Amino acid sequence: MIIRPQTLLFPQASLTPFPKPSKNPNLNIRKPSISIFNPLPALSHPPYTSDAGLRFREKIVYIENHLNINSHKALRLNPNFRSASLSAVKSVERCLTSMGIERSAIGRILDMHPQLLTSDPDYDLYPVFDFLLNEVEIPYPNIRKSIIRCPRLLVCNVENQLRPTLCFLQNLGFVGRNSITSHTALLLVSNVEGTLIPKIEYLQSLGFSYGEVANMVIRSPGLLTLSIQNNFMPKVKYFLEEMKGDIAELKRFPQYFCFSLEGKIKMRHRLLVEHRFWLPLSVMLKLSDGEFNARLVEMRLQSVHEP
Repeated sequence: MIIRPQTLLFPQASLTPFPKPSKNPNLNIRKPSISIFNPLPALSHPPYTSDAGLRFREKIVYIENHLNINSHKALRLNPNFRSASLSAVKSVERCLTSMGIERSAIGRILDMHPQLLTSDPDYDLYPVFDFLLNEVEIPYPNIRKSIIRCPRLLVCNVENQLRPTLCFLQNLGFVGRNSITSHTALLLVSNVEGTLIPKIEYLQSLGFSYGEVANMVIRSPGLLTLSIQNNFMPKVKYFLEEMKGDIAELKRFPQYFCFSLEGKIKMRHRLLVEHRFWLPLSVMLKLSDGEFNARLVEMRLQSVHEP
């Protein structure tokens, strides 16, 4: 009985098959040295294996040294990257470069979202750029700013994610001089049903009308990026219970939610309470640390000289 050779699988090996034996019985066919009965000899490195290994190594060295990407992270989060060619990776890099994004920023973007390493620029990336340019109407020089601020835009589907969110935001009032810009394009990655609507409904539950909420988020778009549980709720609780604030003041200064509760709001409020002073919410929070301390000293001096 003739034992057929087993196929050995090498890491990153080429799929080129072994040469088939000749059917000419007069030729002396050398039998394989590996069989299921013989122990596995020391592995040699056939040319096709060496070539594939070298290409793989070249790709790893390129993304690590040229783009400063963590190759272990890339392989773990994007297994398809193992079989991707270096030319495919370079095509992604060229695509991002064509939009004015510098190499250092490209490396950070690809390290943050390794799935982009195996993306097809024509089907995955250029449609996003086309959407930002022609539908959102962000000027070409500012596309780079939009992507650097929010690389996640590049991994969002235009039809299923970006366009529906743009329509929702436009209906909310992000049009005209309040249109989405490179600074607010990050809102486009938010899910309408799961993220944006619940935040609007929470603000309405505080006593604001839909129109008032719309005006608040247009004046301070960052509100739509904040967490209900970790941001809105604790800050509302502190404002109402400790500061004895009036909801009407939040309408006038919705940026309140964008300041750190522990790092600024509580600290400054307690200093004012300690000295029995009061400042409008906007003044209390918008002043720099130096300006706030100077204002506090000034108020203390005034209180000393008052009869």
